[in-house]
Amino acid sequence: MSGLTPSAPPSTWDDASAIDLLQRTVATPSLSGEERQVAQLLVDAASRSARRAFVDAAGNAVAMWGNGPLRVTFLGHMDTVPGRIPVRVENGVLHGRGAVDAKGALCTALVAALRSEERVWDALTFTFIGAVEEEASTSRGARFAVENYPAPDLLIVGEPSGWQRYTLGYKGRLGVTVHTRRPSAHSSREEPSAAELAVDAFNAVRAWVDAQNEADLGLFDRVQLSLLRMETRHDGLEETCQALISLRLPLRFTATQTRRALAAVLPGADLEFTDGLDAHRAAPITELARAFRVAIRATGGRPEPVLKSGTSDMNVVAPVWSVPMLAYGPGDSNLDHAPDERLELAEYLRSIEVLTGVFEELARVPHPGRSGMK
Repeated sequence: MSGLTPSAPPSTWDDASAIDLLQRTVATPSLSGEERQVAQLLVDAASRSARRAFVDAAGNAVAMWGNGPLRVTFLGHMDTVPGRIPVRVENGVLHGRGAVDAKGALCTALVAALRSEERVWDALTFTFIGAVEEEASTSRGARFAVENYPAPDLLIVGEPSGWQRYTLGYKGRLGVTVHTRRPSAHSSREEPSAAELAVDAFNAVRAWVDAQNEADLGLFDRVQLSLLRMETRHDGLEETCQALISLRLPLRFTATQTRRALAAVLPGADLEFTDGLDAHRAAPITELARAFRVAIRATGGRPEPVLKSGTSDMNVVAPVWSVPMLAYGPGDSNLDHAPDERLELAEYLRSIEVLTGVFEELARVPHPGRSGMK
């Protein structure tokens, strides 16, 4: 496939240059904890016009434009889940791991910044952050960002939404591992095995979840439950089982509340919890959301706010950066982590046009003294 090797800096960031950047970014492997190469690729591209571009101490790719009074931050992630998908373009569609989740969003924001005119940067201070380890439980890049960079006035999280849509909320998440054990015994004995004890625990959690969900609740307001993995072991003296359970949480359940509830549901059980993330739903009426509606309509689309049942770095930063925010990026989120992950290049280019329009719209609105408010 053409476009996978570094090329000379383009004189203008036309569509061919934008596609070339996306292809090279997707073709650069970046599993969680192994993002250095793609971070440098993004920094090199940004340095062609950014006033600063660097890889920070966490490994995040960071670039900054402008010195205007309105501070806008874009936070996307560079890492991908495992699974090799041959990178190729067929019939205008780019196939490859990370094309949708979330290198398409990263390149959208970067190209939109590279295309924006100087008058935009007279009004905005824009910070681009390509974060590490979003797909890992650590969320190391986002946590580093909120601890080391100033809170923006407006935040855009880079995640697939589709070019005509923007995401206002994500559900929370909590993981729990149930550990069960019993002394070794012949299978003919009518005693529950360690695996059966783990299944019993899962069924008790299922009953609790069902009791929390009323029939008329929408997906965003329901508790969701999944049994992700069971692993049994037997050393001749003892058999053990570990069952990994995942819960997706609505706004009415914090991770702390859910941990307490499950401990009550399974009294005396050996439970190991993850830190968990609380759900977040951003305000629908903000200057940021308005700018997206204006820009999507100007690009020929019909803007639609949506809520997602997954989680993102929005859940991580929202408790610290209490500012208007939303998530945006090209692609169908149903293809996240999928074996056929792919992104239509026409949609990618359309999303660049939208985000460029968002910057222009935000720059039109006077923001006297905004930079001194934080």
